[in-house]
Amino acid sequence: MRAQERLTDALYGAGWGTVRKLPEPVAVRLGRTIADLTWKQRGKGVLRLESNYARVVPDAGPERLAELSRAGMRSYLRYWMESFRLPAWSAERIADGLDVKDLHHLNDGMAAGKGVVLALPHLANWDLAGAWVTTRLGIPFTTVAERLKPETLYDRFVAYREGLGMEVLPHSGGSAFGTLARRLRDGGLVCLVADRDLSTSGVEVDFFGETARMPAGPALLAQQTGARLLPATLWYDGPMMRGRVHPPVEVPGSGTRPEKTSVMTQALADAFASGIADHPEDWHMLQRLWVKDLDPPRDPAAAPEKDQKGTS
Repeated sequence: MRAQERLTDALYGAGWGTVRKLPEPVAVRLGRTIADLTWKQRGKGVLRLESNYARVVPDAGPERLAELSRAGMRSYLRYWMESFRLPAWSAERIADGLDVKDLHHLNDGMAAGKGVVLALPHLANWDLAGAWVTTRLGIPFTTVAERLKPETLYDRFVAYREGLGMEVLPHSGGSAFGTLARRLRDGGLVCLVADRDLSTSGVEVDFFGETARMPAGPALLAQQTGARLLPATLWYDGPMMRGRVHPPVEVPGSGTRPEKTSVMTQALADAFASGIADHPEDWHMLQRLWVKDLDPPRDPAAAPEKDQKGTS
């Protein structure tokens, strides 16, 4: 293990081991302090966040973008402070921490017995939402996680999420799709963070007026298994987190599989965009997303950039 990987693993370990023990007001202040210091340093992550916000809020000037990126970093660190502390939260605290609109879409889908694919963007705290589903609703679900380096860090994330009641599959390795399909055919729930795909198999969508790539998995799973595909969005509202389950994305009645996948993934992107536009400061996208940023030949002005690690 390289020195940088050991340091990364140690920092995350300290977060789960130390931050969860802090009094909540102290943890809140710590998160905000780290966020503000990071924002003031104007590093690559903050600049990328502002660049992404510029697509979401195209009429925002430099001052407004700076305000958004500061609020965005505070929201991002709130996610981390909450996540480090979630394993110590009581079931009552988790159950009371989220209020969801239009939950009937999920309940109806589960009652139909054909499984549900719940697809979310990187908004607010998707780990808290997952814990709420297993705790408040009593519904177990399966998800996937990126294989982070070092392996011990990936193991920490898996143990953390499994401790919240989730079944976690590795994103790489090729077997995740088959396992997800089996869970859906058994009438289960699959939850996927699905607003970013850097692979060549990603589906190109129009996202805030420019081309981005999003994963084909949610649409393909719905087509192959008959499961209901539901977009969901989240946002912070003071001490609470709120969410919305959007109407189902239907499988088109005609067209090839790729054509159906394109239409369905665009529908997901549109639902994600509506939630992000309403609460841009809670969209934690500190990485490159749009094709112009990923593919310099399409945009000669785009400078190469080393991506920061994110969580899935």
